[in-house]
Amino acid sequence: MDKIFRVDMSALNSTVEPVPSAWAALGGRALTSAIVAQEVPPTCHALGANNKLVFAPGMLSGTTAVNSGRLSAGAKSPLTGTIKESNAGGTAAQVLARLGVKALIIEGIPKGDGWYGLLVNKTGVRIVEEKELIGKGNFAVIEALEQRLGKTGVLTIGPAGEMKMLSANISVRDADGKLRSHGRGGLGAVMGSKRIKFIALDGADAPAVPLADPGKFTAAARTFAKAIMNHPGTGQGLPTYGTAEMVNIVNAAGGLPTRNFLHGKYEHNEKISGETLRETIIERGGNPSHGCQAGCIIKCSQVFLDKKGKYVTSGMEYETIEILGANAMIGDLDVIAEADHLMDDIGIDSIETSVAIGVAMDGGVLPFGDGQGVLRLLREELRPGTPLGRTIGSGAGNVGKLYGVTRVPVVKNQAIPAYDPRAIKGIGITYATSTMGADHTAGYAVATNLMGVGGGIVDPLKKDGQVELSRHLQIATVMLDSVGLCLFIGFPSADDPTCVPAIVDMLNARFGLELTPEWFGGLGVTTLKTERAFNQAAGFTNEHDRLPEFFREPLAPSGAVWDFTGEEIDQFWNF
Repeated sequence: MDKIFRVDMSALNSTVEPVPSAWAALGGRALTSAIVAQEVPPTCHALGANNKLVFAPGMLSGTTAVNSGRLSAGAKSPLTGTIKESNAGGTAAQVLARLGVKALIIEGIPKGDGWYGLLVNKTGVRIVEEKELIGKGNFAVIEALEQRLGKTGVLTIGPAGEMKMLSANISVRDADGKLRSHGRGGLGAVMGSKRIKFIALDGADAPAVPLADPGKFTAAARTFAKAIMNHPGTGQGLPTYGTAEMVNIVNAAGGLPTRNFLHGKYEHNEKISGETLRETIIERGGNPSHGCQAGCIIKCSQVFLDKKGKYVTSGMEYETIEILGANAMIGDLDVIAEADHLMDDIGIDSIETSVAIGVAMDGGVLPFGDGQGVLRLLREELRPGTPLGRTIGSGAGNVGKLYGVTRVPVVKNQAIPAYDPRAIKGIGITYATSTMGADHTAGYAVATNLMGVGGGIVDPLKKDGQVELSRHLQIATVMLDSVGLCLFIGFPSADDPTCVPAIVDMLNARFGLELTPEWFGGLGVTTLKTERAFNQAAGFTNEHDRLPEFFREPLAPSGAVWDFTGEEIDQFWNF
């Protein structure tokens, strides 16, 4: 029987509750957003006692469905002031699902200066005081907890979360003892505000996730896996080159942010391309195709080693590679990998922090291309939390304000990732209208604008069809986030007519329901409207659904501009 684990940090106690009927058919993002909207005052301080941090595995998490081990974390974001859901792989979702935990809700703030860890097992949550690991980086926490508790699922914050930096993330232990991240929106600061250093998840003796119809589930799961492997994106491109395959594609389209979004092409793009990344990894004995979670068959992650064959980082994504490599003009994969490792250990979002570094370079803090300077900044400023480190750790928008930079790529104070919206207009609509600030994963229009996923290319340089495309993709993404499926399932879902029916069949076989694809789409619509209503109650209006004015300036070398009017953008919400 599924249940809610609720932790009250003010009283330092926990309870086990039945699942309310309104939440029974929800999971992942749909559930975290429903809980935050119902229980968190929209105008509260995001780092105050009234905010709540919610974790919810997806509806298929813990089953044998491939690529289903995603975990949603939700709260009011201290970075944007909006509602927030962040999605991550690793091991935590599967463990929570097998424990029968529908959601873990953390509320309140403890008295005093003490820090705590949460120990979660099938009976509930135990709150323990923690002294040894305070101030430690995430890798040390993972190692220490493995020595104490064995190989449990772990959610942890690094020094950035302890200092409540607005870009702090929550890290998730993966199957190899490395890290994945709930990266965007500063949810690590929310966990730090509640003085929780780690959450350890003990799945020992937890039963398998029950299936209402095992035979039907197995058949649907096979169809689903076949759709993934037969798609050229998820079966070939991503397993071969990882997400860094996008470097050359986006550069060719003139939309690769370079020198703090001044240009759309980077002359040294081959140095940081997916092809070069793969060759480097293979040459050094690393792993170019690696899963971020058990049951992953796409394997777009990788294990990167240094020139001596020593482990550096896992899951170095296109966004981090591009934003440091081209946008900060550091064309060196070794420097980027070391920076990625440091950001993982510090517990800071690599997208927000990398964009903030580009803005800081524009403000004269460092020269563009100074890779060693970036590593010093991370080690000597961000990690100990000096004034400069806290400034960078507070995100690109705040760096721009403090250093008088006018070209600051943010929406709702969240950094724009590694696609220039002037050259890829569909993703610009997603950046503008996402309920959570600029976020490429909210509605990945790049796949249709540049690669034809979904039945044909929507011209990236024209306005025609972009609002409708982003709306469709944002609804679909909510569905994937709620079911607990990897974002890249969107590729076969758009192109293979067997994929979405197989997902619905798995849900029905899992829960004994009679859901339809129409219900599935309705879940996305309802969740988006719930999130928007929260933001409106928090004071956000249509005027916040806009890109910075510098995007009206021509993008070199193509001359592309962002030319949507406010009225055209507002059409997004006509559903």
